[in-house]
Amino acid sequence: MREQPKARGLAVDIQGLGIHYDLRLTRRTTIKGSLVGMLRRGQKAPTHFWALRHLNLQIRHGEAIGLIGPNGAGKSTLLLALAGILQPSEGSIAIDGQVSTLLTLGAGFDQELTGRDNIALAGAFLGIEHVEMERLTPSIIEFADIGAFIDAPVKTYSMGMKARLGFSIATAITPDILLLDEVLGTGDQVFRTRSQARVRELVNRARVVVLVTHDLSYVTEFCGRAILLEKGQIIHDGDPAETVELYRSRVRESKLLAEADAERFATPPTPATSAR
Repeated sequence: MREQPKARGLAVDIQGLGIHYDLRLTRRTTIKGSLVGMLRRGQKAPTHFWALRHLNLQIRHGEAIGLIGPNGAGKSTLLLALAGILQPSEGSIAIDGQVSTLLTLGAGFDQELTGRDNIALAGAFLGIEHVEMERLTPSIIEFADIGAFIDAPVKTYSMGMKARLGFSIATAITPDILLLDEVLGTGDQVFRTRSQARVRELVNRARVVVLVTHDLSYVTEFCGRAILLEKGQIIHDGDPAETVELYRSRVRESKLLAEADAERFATPPTPATSAR
């Protein structure tokens, strides 16, 4: 069980967080790989990769935070750590309250069971009493709005339908801390609007929402705070509009550098003129 934050009013207190992945668990030995290794003349390949390192973060009750950054920045790894799915390699995470996330609910659906059965399964997974889950089920089904598919096996659902059902379950239990990863853009505009309204409800009830998204306009419209992650570290933490603008400028700069490199390597060198 994770410890409680020491400072009053904090929902999350992260100190010196580091999470690394062991590359030896995924590396495959191939002839090509062996030859490359021989050519390196004894150079040792890295054995692990730090997805997050030296990360400090505090979140207060009632905050809606947007996590933005390029692919591989560590955003999803941070959510997995907050959800308790990944354990810190170093540092600590203190949580005050019940955490709900689609990272566990959506991924935990039993594909052979119906949507209705998966609602009951999710309740058991989250430790909610059966009677309470039965009371919540009608509102979950109504909000998900997937019609007769609620009694069909989840394996027949589209990705959007799974996300809608998972979102409905995750938000129906009124969690203290809600973690979302690219789900508010799922589905049609009607569901998108309803999901945003529900998240605002949670924030108004002093709940915490941590959202990973590439929809920068949503960060500026909805979140009260935004964090820019790059290479596993916080680059900027503050006003959403300022954070988004910084991210956009860094993306533009990276793109220009990449284009310059591409042009440099694509242009053949000019042959030297021989002296007469």
